[in-house]
Amino acid sequence: MPDFVAQRVSAPSALYAFVIAALVVGLVGTPLAIRLARRLGIVDRPGGRRIHERAVPLLGGAGIMVGIVVAVALNLPFTRDDYGAIMIGAVLIALLGGVDDAIGLSAPLKFVAQIGCAVIPVSQGVTIDHVTLPLIDPVDLGAVQYPLTVVFIVAVANIVNFADGMDGLAAGLCMIAAATFCVLALSLDRFAAATLAAAVCGACLGFLPWNFHPARIFMGDAGSLPLGFLLASMSITGVMKTAAALALVFPLIVLLVPILDTSFVILKRLKYGESVMAADRNHLHHRFLRVGYSQRQAALLLYTWCAVLAAFALAVRFLPYRESGGGPVNVAETLALSGFGLVAVLASLFVVYELEILKYGHLRMIGLARNADAEDATPLAAERRRRKEGVA
Repeated sequence: MPDFVAQRVSAPSALYAFVIAALVVGLVGTPLAIRLARRLGIVDRPGGRRIHERAVPLLGGAGIMVGIVVAVALNLPFTRDDYGAIMIGAVLIALLGGVDDAIGLSAPLKFVAQIGCAVIPVSQGVTIDHVTLPLIDPVDLGAVQYPLTVVFIVAVANIVNFADGMDGLAAGLCMIAAATFCVLALSLDRFAAATLAAAVCGACLGFLPWNFHPARIFMGDAGSLPLGFLLASMSITGVMKTAAALALVFPLIVLLVPILDTSFVILKRLKYGESVMAADRNHLHHRFLRVGYSQRQAALLLYTWCAVLAAFALAVRFLPYRESGGGPVNVAETLALSGFGLVAVLASLFVVYELEILKYGHLRMIGLARNADAEDATPLAAERRRRKEGVA
């Protein structure tokens, strides 16, 4: 980056982008999107796998994108082709999502168009060109970096799209993820990536009061697809394109909640011979509702889980377990890092338990269940509730 650009893009740029995006989306972009969606009749009606009970305007993604574009344009000069390409790709995939919200598009057509959008930043050097892991020298991916990056961007865009099934869920998860990427990028002196991440975080924060249950507007594909697109892009430019020892691991930890949600649903569909693209009610948020959580409770619990994982990712970055150059182990930092890791594992086990995924058959496999216990297919949480009600 040229010196005069580096002087303009700094840590304060991220703060300015965050504030501008939040204000534009919250005060201008979202109210205008509600009016536009109602005027054009682009609303999401209840029925099928949907869990809302009234028609809700779509196109909230248009307001989100307006805030992001304004914030980035004012704080991130496009003197480098890579960030200009990222924004062009994000705007195009937002338009694609908007068309899908309005008239509906076939899954193959959307997939091909998403690949086309992902190719734009990849063609300008936004690629996963190497893999860096502890105790292993960086691995140069060569020509494989181009298709691999396209797959990664499209995958994250759709992972966020899959997570957008409950009031406020996708916006909250993306806000936490973007905030984490912003901090990681700042710590690596990647100020341009941090500015982009801050703009996304601010846009999600500005949108959340309108989208939290009971939602007055949904972001639709016009919001979820570009948010996933931008999260993938900023993770590449801000974290993966560095010499950080766990550069590849950071995005996986930060995005673990939507990744697990999508993986669980896809595996279940494959198990029962259903189409991977078919809609159903087997997402994590659907399961929370089935076991008795309200929409607000489910969203807040998933926010908490995501925040715990994000805190662990930041701890990995800021708590070195040993001195640089293979020096002695730092006992205090190692204990603190272990504590963060333990909390992340316990939080994950709590979610697995509450969603009735952990069953007696799993305990029997490791010899922790007695023969007198419930049947193998009985969830631990369900059996505990049954016994509690029986005692009561």
